[in-house]
Amino acid sequence: MVSWARVRYRIAQFCHTFFASFLSVDVAYVRRYLPEHLLPLFQKMPRAEQHHGIAVCQALEQAGYQDIDLLTAALLHDVGKCVATPRLWERVVVVLVEHYAPHLAMRWGNGEPQGLRRGFMVRYQHPHWGAEMAESAGASARVVSLIRQHHTPVVGDAALVALQTADDG
Repeated sequence: MVSWARVRYRIAQFCHTFFASFLSVDVAYVRRYLPEHLLPLFQKMPRAEQHHGIAVCQALEQAGYQDIDLLTAALLHDVGKCVATPRLWERVVVVLVEHYAPHLAMRWGNGEPQGLRRGFMVRYQHPHWGAEMAESAGASARVVSLIRQHHTPVVGDAALVALQTADDG
C-alpha cells in the first residue's frame, strides 16, 4: 500500500521536475563545492538534475555534513543521466512500474537505452555512467565511488547512506 505522504512526495517531485527548466541555477552555491575541473560536468546536466543535485547537497549540508567529497558527489550523483536524459513521461512510467512490477522494471533496466526500455535503462545504469564521467573528469576516487553506489544498498558507509537518504527526499 502506498502512503499518502509518498504520493504527495511523488506529485511534488513531478511538479518540481516539470518547472525546474524555468528556474535559474545557483551557480555560486555549486562553485562552493565543485572544483573548476568538475564544473563542466554539472553544467552538462539537465536543469532539473542540477536543481536536484543542489537540493541533495543542501540537505546534507543542513544535516551537518561537511565532507567535500560527499557534497561534490551530491551535486554530481545524477550526471550519468546526461547519457540519455530521461523524459518526464519516462520517469512517471518507471516509478509506476517499479512500484507495481519491480521484477519487470529490473529486467527492462538492461540492454540499450531505446524504446520503452529507455527510462528504465537510465534509472538503473546512470550511476555507472556518471561514475565513469566523473572519473574521466578527474574526480577523486571517493566521489566516483559515491556516485557509482548511490542506488546500491550498502551497510557501514555512513556517507553513502546519508547521500542515499538525501537523494530519496
